[in-house]
Amino acid sequence: MNTVAETPSRAFALPVPDTNPAPPLVMRLARDFDAAWVDETTVAAWSAGGGDRVVLLAGDPVRFPEGQDVAAVLPELMKSFPNRFQIAVVPRDHEDAVARRYGSQRWPTLLFFRDGQYVTAIAGMQDWEVYVSGVAAALAMPPSRPPTIGIPVVSKTGAASSDSGCH
Repeated sequence: MNTVAETPSRAFALPVPDTNPAPPLVMRLARDFDAAWVDETTVAAWSAGGGDRVVLLAGDPVRFPEGQDVAAVLPELMKSFPNRFQIAVVPRDHEDAVARRYGSQRWPTLLFFRDGQYVTAIAGMQDWEVYVSGVAAALAMPPSRPPTIGIPVVSKTGAASSDSGCH
């Protein structure tokens, strides 16, 4: 069983943003649950800090109010998996860049990392049982490629190409 690494979680994190970075429930994660602030320039270094790590992309609270529900549920997930992962939140004006970097196309999303490598994502607000089983699965699965890294394109020139392909 992996436990949260001894490395300080804030070594590569941003300071608390001065401008309106996030709604109150997201701010609460940083204030009361030791969530680090990360953006597209610091998320990779923060996630490499050791162990399992989860980044919340809450989204615009008006367009995606369920992001606030996820922010409220995340501490309960931490209690269900004690000392298994650290968390980070992204200031609202940096969420799109982080989402693009890791192929997230839906808000809210929890991005899972292990020892600096992307593992998976859980998108949307889920029923409690779905969240618990999804987090358990994420904490057990090996790292994978973020969805933004595509399948290599192989160019076949001419009709003489004989290696098998789709057609």
